[in-house]
Amino acid sequence: MKILLDGCLPKKLKKEIINHQLITVPEQGLAGIKNGELLKLASESFDVFITVDQNLISQQNLRQIDLIIIILIAKDNRLATLKPLMIEVNQALDSVNKGDIISIKELNG
Repeated sequence: MKILLDGCLPKKLKKEIINHQLITVPEQGLAGIKNGELLKLASESFDVFITVDQNLISQQNLRQIDLIIIILIAKDNRLATLKPLMIEVNQALDSVNKGDIISIKELNG
């Protein structure tokens, strides 16, 4: 799958997702683009969008976007905090379908 990693996530998180092509928002030239437009553009070229932006659910009509969205729920967006969630992200990527919205929560969060 082709995955777009939100710009608010550490770039090094790319190494934690296996067997998929990952590109960050800045690498794709999409830095500074607001959520609605970003998701629209992402759905044209990507299968999955990963973010920590929990407000995304209330701000956007996500069901109309042909994209798998994974929201990481953690106390912060540091690599050390998010890295343990990547096991569950990798497992989820094996069974998700377009239009799915998945929340993955930090155990201590």
